[in-house]
Amino acid sequence: MSTPRPQMAPGTIPVTGYVRIKQILAIFPICSSTWWDGCKEGRFPRLIKLGPRTTVWKAEDIRAFIERLNSQAA
Repeated sequence: MSTPRPQMAPGTIPVTGYVRIKQILAIFPICSSTWWDGCKEGRFPRLIKLGPRTTVWKAEDIRAFIERLNSQAA
């Protein structure tokens, strides 16, 4: 399975802080189960559990992931 290309510019992700799954899926055209599987397999950035029902990703990691995808596509 190929890695999805982002649909929106990295400017929609904050420079620092955390992002939730809905913000990520607004950028990547995949379903949430594909994103979770990719995180589990190490293809996507590592998640951070803030609580039993709260998962986030570092905005810096998502931005770096987008840059890496863009550089691979070029």
